[in-house]
Amino acid sequence: MTCATEVLAHSVVVFSKNYLPVSRVNIKRAIVLLVTGKAEPLDFTSTIGIPVRSPSQVLYVPAHIRLTMMGKERIWKIPPVNRREVLKRDRHTCQYCGSTKQLTLDHVIPRSKGGKHTWDNVVIACERCNSRKGDRTPVQAGMLLRTQPSSPAHPAVAFAEQFWREHTEHHRLGGDTQLC
Repeated sequence: MTCATEVLAHSVVVFSKNYLPVSRVNIKRAIVLLVTGKAEPLDFTSTIGIPVRSPSQVLYVPAHIRLTMMGKERIWKIPPVNRREVLKRDRHTCQYCGSTKQLTLDHVIPRSKGGKHTWDNVVIACERCNSRKGDRTPVQAGMLLRTQPSSPAHPAVAFAEQFWREHTEHHRLGGDTQLC
């Protein structure tokens, strides 16, 4: 018998009406979406899924649900270029050497050379690399960037990319080929 804590620890992937993966929700939220008709299971066999028992019935919550209505898309604005957001994007890692200590912001093309304070020109660098690079471009300093800086992706796009990457990896390793 499964205890309530184990059942509540499960999560469900939510797809848009157009079958795009948009988020992962806890099982309680998934049940509300299903019971209110705002979502439907992507696997239509009733005995597949996580069993949730009440005194009078058993509800099988599938691992994947699809929203049945088109919601208003929330307007998402690209966050401002600031230390916190750049640290998050660069995963708290120096983009030159990979260090996670004494991190600073670095302008790839220095501001004194016409570089702007924009997402594609600001990276995280440790103090040592920032000093070594100085008022030069990475090419002039003989330093390579580990990743090309860019603005953060819309959260739904980032989630969809992660979902399909994980699904593809699971499939490649011989996992079940069905989504449900």
